[in-house]
Amino acid sequence: MMPVTVDGEQVKLATITYKPAGNGPFPVLIFHHGSTGRGTDPALFARPYDPKALAEWFTARGWAVVLPSRRGRGGSEGRYDEGFARDRSQGYSCEENLSLPGADRALRDIDAVTPAILALPFVDRMRFVVGGQSRGGILTIAWTGLHPTEPKAAINFVGGWVGTGCPTAVSINQNLLKRGAAYPQPSIWLYGEGDPFYPLWHTRANFAAFQAAGGKGAFHEYQPPQGLNGHQISSAPQLWSATLEAYLAERGLPAKAN
Repeated sequence: MMPVTVDGEQVKLATITYKPAGNGPFPVLIFHHGSTGRGTDPALFARPYDPKALAEWFTARGWAVVLPSRRGRGGSEGRYDEGFARDRSQGYSCEENLSLPGADRALRDIDAVTPAILALPFVDRMRFVVGGQSRGGILTIAWTGLHPTEPKAAINFVGGWVGTGCPTAVSINQNLLKRGAAYPQPSIWLYGEGDPFYPLWHTRANFAAFQAAGGKGAFHEYQPPQGLNGHQISSAPQLWSATLEAYLAERGLPAKAN
């Protein structure tokens, strides 16, 4: 539990940490979670996000991985309030005036927890990478535009804020992704065929809008293995391992398994 102050409120945010043997300092990946499907099942709010396959891929390469949960999620204190409908039982809202403030709230949580993580004694803050899954992926891109000099790399797994079931999906998602255009380093975008929230026609267009706004990056798409859909590709390192190794190496970061 990591104490932070956000929106004038003192709360403790839950984190899960993976790290290699030894004392470090280690390069660190701060990796952000997504939503809870459609936001209609409060029982899911308390469930920690723990992507073991992804974390172990990084620790095998000498990285520490820290997985913070935002307010009201995964055991963190505070209220979970990331863009709900006025009637919260209806789940996440498609209305831009409700959805986008929820994203801004999430970004403030990331602002609060990042310095606390970078101050941990085993962290090499000069080799800091940010990444995320789904809502965490789109937050990664938006956050790097607000902090263009801090992370050495940005990793977006199947990022988006609202799915294409919302008629506002293009507007909301591109609003957030364009904020990342100020980040001067290339980001990496990893998406899967058959994603029930973010189909490839949608995410390709989002990436094109990001590039048109001046963003730098590379878009990669994968066919998930049997038993997984496109939104779950972070659980299948065999798909993206070589691509991500190459990206990290280009950034001068550890990329090969020890």
